[in-house]
Amino acid sequence: MKTKLLGRTGVSVSELCFGTMSFGGDADEPTSAAMYKAVRDAGINFFDTADEYSKGKSEEILGRLMKGHRDELVVTTKVNSQQGP
Repeated sequence: MKTKLLGRTGVSVSELCFGTMSFGGDADEPTSAAMYKAVRDAGINFFDTADEYSKGKSEEILGRLMKGHRDELVVTTKVNSQQGP
């Protein structure tokens, strides 16, 4: 996987970002874990999530999966992104 430096931070970020919108929704936790392992094995270290994804379950699952190697990953998230009335 190709990576880029994130500005002047020295942090190396994969050119591809893996979105976790399906974690905790269409993808249960074991399926989410399998997807996470596959993309990590492919060299992806950049993940996108949001509090709105599966009513917060996406962030919770991703947090559990990242345990022990958080310093190797870049995570983007959004807050207060509720949709609808």
